[in-house]
Amino acid sequence: MAEPVALLALALDATLGWPAWLYRRIDHPVGGFARIIAACAKILNRGGHDVRRLGGVVTVLILIGLIGGGAWLLEWTLYRYLGGWAWLAVSLLSFPALAQRSLFDHVRPVAVALEHGDLPAARQAVGMIVGRDTARLDEDGVARAAIESLAESFCDGLAAPLFWLLVLGLPGAWLYKAINTADSMIGHREEPWQMFGWAAARTDDLLNLIPARLAGILICLAAGGGWTVMVRDARKHASPNAGWPEAAMAGALNVRLAGPIAYDGIVHEKPWIGSGKPAARAPDIDKSLSIYLRACFLLWLVAGASACLL
Repeated sequence: MAEPVALLALALDATLGWPAWLYRRIDHPVGGFARIIAACAKILNRGGHDVRRLGGVVTVLILIGLIGGGAWLLEWTLYRYLGGWAWLAVSLLSFPALAQRSLFDHVRPVAVALEHGDLPAARQAVGMIVGRDTARLDEDGVARAAIESLAESFCDGLAAPLFWLLVLGLPGAWLYKAINTADSMIGHREEPWQMFGWAAARTDDLLNLIPARLAGILICLAAGGGWTVMVRDARKHASPNAGWPEAAMAGALNVRLAGPIAYDGIVHEKPWIGSGKPAARAPDIDKSLSIYLRACFLLWLVAGASACLL
């Protein structure tokens, strides 16, 4: 049996998460990545379009060298000097790359607020996990935002980093998180990020190509349905990857997701995903969380199987 690094990392994340007191004391590794990206943007995101695009490529290469290279060197050092105990240290260093517990802890309060009829509190809770304007969202809009974030983040926050942990070890998990952070910060189509964020966005698309489809499959397996909507509507999403888990969740719940969304006061007419009832409610968030937990359990099985087979 191989070392169960991924399995232990999942267990640590489920048990410990990244508590608020720890975040306040030492931040989170992703916060460090964000500061590196912001520094690169301040220096390199200037000049003409070609220069900005080159600056974005350099930023991605810096992340690969610093985060990927640094994690590889750290993992190599641990295995060289700790021998048979190294996998425990690697698991401990890997689990903060996973957001299994954090995602549940952020989505559940949205459902609780809606269940108590407190729409302002629900808007505030969902505003912590989505980038869209939330001040004027009705119950359907809040519920849809929470469900979409849960489905997409099942890939970005769990399935993808776990996939790259299994494939490339510690460097894979943390390099994925660095690139995903860069995509969320600078991988936008609007100026001043369109050229500078191109490399981060395309690299993130590549890294999510397999995990996003696996995430959609796991959601359908966990829900016992949703396949037809996933296959039909996944490509309606602007992202080549995010549509897979979102469409899977829409089909599993029989609700419509996406649709018109406002960012910074500007409404974007996005196509609907799913063909179910138009209005999502608090019980739909609870159902999505139940599906999410079952999908997480399937990932535990994958991690356990990899430890036995590899």
